[in-house]
Amino acid sequence: MPGTSTDLTRLRIALTVFFAMDGFVFAGWVVRIPAIKEQVNASAGSLGLALLGVSAGAVITMTLTGRLCRRYGTHPVTVVCAVLLSLSVALPPLTHSVPALTGVLLLFGAAYGGINVAFNSAAVDLVTALQRPIMPSFHAAFSLGGMVGAGLGGLVAGSLSPTRHLFGLTLVGLAVTFFAGRVLLRIEPPRAAHPQEAKPARLDRRTRGLVAVFGLIALCTAYGEGAMADWGALHLEQDLGASPGLAAAGYSCFALAMTLGRLTGSALLQRLGRTRTVVAGGATAAVGMLLGSLSPSVWATLIGFSITGLGLANLFPVAIERAGALAGPTGVATASTLGYGGMLLGPPAIGFMAEWFSLPTALTSVAALAAVAAAIGFATRRAATG
Repeated sequence: MPGTSTDLTRLRIALTVFFAMDGFVFAGWVVRIPAIKEQVNASAGSLGLALLGVSAGAVITMTLTGRLCRRYGTHPVTVVCAVLLSLSVALPPLTHSVPALTGVLLLFGAAYGGINVAFNSAAVDLVTALQRPIMPSFHAAFSLGGMVGAGLGGLVAGSLSPTRHLFGLTLVGLAVTFFAGRVLLRIEPPRAAHPQEAKPARLDRRTRGLVAVFGLIALCTAYGEGAMADWGALHLEQDLGASPGLAAAGYSCFALAMTLGRLTGSALLQRLGRTRTVVAGGATAAVGMLLGSLSPSVWATLIGFSITGLGLANLFPVAIERAGALAGPTGVATASTLGYGGMLLGPPAIGFMAEWFSLPTALTSVAALAAVAAAIGFATRRAATG
């Protein structure tokens, strides 16, 4: 295991770079979706089905990745998944039909889901070794990478074809993996104090239940993220009459607030502890989303979206860290899978509720689930001590 604080610092830097690279590559792909849609001549419905390939590939792979991490170690699996992610992001522009696009997105999603389980598991072990709540800092790096990737992608969209842009992402990803991966492979993972790792085949019923509970917190958070990404701008433009540019700022406010919340998350966890951070975050997000969904004012809605981002910021990192502390990579895989379930569930659930009631009413479900996350955090306070 790493024997010096220098090793642990180098390990933290390498993992932070991988988190940022993951967000950068994924966001770079997302901003080219409209161009890929036109290239494969997809309808909105067929594109939606193709995009489900990303989530489906991720969910299918996550449980398998947990097992691979137990067998081969989190560091080698992180590096392999990073290579696959970097290579697969270049494939969508090479397709010319919806079935072909779906196939390559399944591969891309599998790599994306795999690296998320692997480096979150590695981060959980590092958190345990350092005995400091630094998990939010890794997720802040992911958010920052995503913001840079989306911003850069928007800048080059008019001058670079999707093929060149995404191939550029491949080169960046492989370069990052080469340098950061060498550090990762040279340092043996710190051995976290998981009693379950001595008995990887089965977890006791109480541990499985607690991992599922923390996974529900991740689900509630990811539901809100998915809903904000897909429906926030439409609410501002359709229901409140905002201009397209101002409506687009809605998700930007949410994402920026979430990034700032994660950057300060470690200090917040040290000051409040996990339970109060989850309870306060869930309650804050619930209040913010009620303001964001029900206010008749555009500016009040933007403030509400920002408050929601601040509230949700640290719920997912805390949930993943606690699940990993309880059950190692298997816990991370389970909680991550439930979290992705929430991201899958959010957008279509909001759509159905918007048809039955209205979009503002449907968006209040984000507030309801944030409140549920706060309640779960309080109910499991003994398991989430600190």
